[in-house]
Amino acid sequence: MIPFSHSWPYETSGNDVYVSECPFCESNHVILPMRKKELKDIREGKKKLLVFPCCMGSVYIVDTDADYLLANRRLRK
Repeated sequence: MIPFSHSWPYETSGNDVYVSECPFCESNHVILPMRKKELKDIREGKKKLLVFPCCMGSVYIVDTDADYLLANRRLRK
């Protein structure tokens, strides 16, 4: 089980995936370089290197659910 500290909330709009705030630089409304279809692939076991376009902070997304991206390292302070 992945701890809550390794999760970050996300939203979708059309095919875009975005976060309200970047966990690294705290920029607002960041559209992620991934598509809604990729969330299903990650849920089925594929890992994805996610590089936030606002600050180039990176993390591996290892799982998702309907509300959260689940990462391989801590995203919350």
